[in-house]
Amino acid sequence: MKKEYAKGRIEKLKNLINYHRYLYHVKDAQEISEAALDSLKKELFDLEQEYPEFVAKDSPTQRVGGRPLEKFQKIKHEIPMISLNDAFSEKDMQNWQERFLKLLTEKENSQVDFYCELKIDGLAIELVYKNGILETGSTRGDGVIGEDVTLNLKTIEAIPLKLRSKKEVAEDLKLEGVSKEVIKNAENYDFEKPFIVRGEVYLSKKEFGKANKEQKKLGESPYANPRNLAAGSIRQLDSKITMSRRLDSFAYELITDFGTATHEEKHKILKAFGFKINSQNRYCGNLSEVFEFHKHIQEIREKIPFEIDGVVAIVNSNEIFNKLGVVGKAPRGAVAFKFPAKQSTTIVEDIKVQVGRTGALTPVAILKPIQVSGVTISRATLHNENEIKKLGIKIGDTVVVGRAGDVIPNVVKVLKELRTGKEKEFKMPNRCPACGTKTVKGKGEAVLRCPSPDCFAKRREYFYHFVSKKAFDMEGLGDKIVDQLVDQGLVSDPADLFKLEVGDVLPLERFADKSANNLIASIQSRKEISLPKLIYALGIRNVGEETAEDLAKIFSSIENLKKTSFENLEKIKNIGPVTAKSIYEWFSDKMNRRFIEKLKKSGVKARQTESASYKPQKLAGLVFVLTGVLDSMTREKAKEKIKGLGGDVSESVSKNTDYVVSGKEPGSKQEKAKEIGIKMISEEEFLELIK
Repeated sequence: MKKEYAKGRIEKLKNLINYHRYLYHVKDAQEISEAALDSLKKELFDLEQEYPEFVAKDSPTQRVGGRPLEKFQKIKHEIPMISLNDAFSEKDMQNWQERFLKLLTEKENSQVDFYCELKIDGLAIELVYKNGILETGSTRGDGVIGEDVTLNLKTIEAIPLKLRSKKEVAEDLKLEGVSKEVIKNAENYDFEKPFIVRGEVYLSKKEFGKANKEQKKLGESPYANPRNLAAGSIRQLDSKITMSRRLDSFAYELITDFGTATHEEKHKILKAFGFKINSQNRYCGNLSEVFEFHKHIQEIREKIPFEIDGVVAIVNSNEIFNKLGVVGKAPRGAVAFKFPAKQSTTIVEDIKVQVGRTGALTPVAILKPIQVSGVTISRATLHNENEIKKLGIKIGDTVVVGRAGDVIPNVVKVLKELRTGKEKEFKMPNRCPACGTKTVKGKGEAVLRCPSPDCFAKRREYFYHFVSKKAFDMEGLGDKIVDQLVDQGLVSDPADLFKLEVGDVLPLERFADKSANNLIASIQSRKEISLPKLIYALGIRNVGEETAEDLAKIFSSIENLKKTSFENLEKIKNIGPVTAKSIYEWFSDKMNRRFIEKLKKSGVKARQTESASYKPQKLAGLVFVLTGVLDSMTREKAKEKIKGLGGDVSESVSKNTDYVVSGKEPGSKQEKAKEIGIKMISEEEFLELIK
């Protein structure tokens, strides 16, 4: 190949690859497949290997450096990289606005509007371009001096190695509707001057999950969170390690002056020059709109593919923003409006023990009330004796409290450094705190249990389970009403519920004719129940919803299940010896058998499962995933329909999934389905399928 041709080919390949990088990362569009793009990159790499004299700094092949660095050099920021003050409530935000409005004229007050961005939980960076080529990339550091991590930042596809041409930029800016002055400044910009951009490097939830799977395979501890892994990846001396982490980046600030009037215009310029901008960013005319935006982002937070911890509100006018200046290390004209904390610290005031429906003793920390994820929490589970030992928790300790999956409060860590010496040790009781029976611990178990069948605490918890949504779903029969029924001696077991009359519940607190009639009607309407729900409602240890479904399909009635042997149970797929033993022992117990008979005499009937009634099963072998809200039925009902027709329901999308049923406001499962090519069907198509 002639040298001149190779040189021209290399230049064309560079431009084409950069064009497709811009389309994918900035425009969120794709004209060719990833495989085709990889082929172009391979051709470029091979040509540069043959003609190394034509390798340039802006070549896509230079995203990974050569030999690992021995250490990072220091870089001084031309303008300090300042941080933001935090706000945690609408009141905080109103106070922030009141403070800065005092520094403005009446005319300026009337002109204040905002530009809002997502506060990404990542690592702040600064990029400096000279002659349109990425010269240096650095961390924030102390705000004045950062570390030179140029080679590592080059591995991130979202960061352009070369700025787009002034002509391309001007054409895009005309479409964006920016001022003529800004367009003129872009067309005449002297690329020999430094072009300075600031942004955030982050790791997506998906890539974080992959990294932790890899850690698990290697037998290593999982990474704590995406931000720490992103920061650690950027500070690798070997850029090949950084590239393997598949980091991403958004640009959020343009330091170079183009004569922009607003912060919003800066984002339009950044996008035109080839930087990835967060599409969720929004203009807000006033503080009320900021609150609406904050609320909206909080609602969709879990669907966003990267971690965020709030919204950044910035005074949109650059002139007013600059006039407000900086106080301490933070600008007056911008603030981070944080979401409610997912973790917080508080004091353990006491540790109590609760008795569950199976007799399990669960220690619970009684906390000084604290807000976590916007909810006031005063209790947190400590699980069992082993967890108490592992945490080393004492009464009086200061602890970090979180909400597992934003739902269940739990103690994450004990801050032993804050101990005063007055903290008290806690030991699990050797007798049931409810009935005084000596506790037992099964072989290989961490949980202490009360073995007494007459323990009133167990009975109460059993009632709660029996009437719960996943079991008999008795609407209007909450824990407090159950407590009243038990305390007044109106019921001794759940079968008694079906014998209650209106006159029995009228004397109870807060009951009138209408509410009493409604409650009795609700109970009576549940006399006919699906077999899986009935099996689940019995509260057999180790038998959850899925196992109840399996048992219903195989045995088709409670009578058949009651008569079966331990050996038969043990042979069932997905039921091991421990669960088989629990089922066999439950049905062997005389009291439990009497309870089954009592339910029958009370009029309780189990509906035949559809799988037992219809053969062949229409959905046999098919795996469904449900996402979003269905109009025609609840998600539980949809699961029941699918399983009744021989299908299976999974909570996550994988290559084994056959259909994803997509309702209103679908979550991340829909995106996952698109990504791996799983067929998605609407609610209407689903109804047709199960007709």
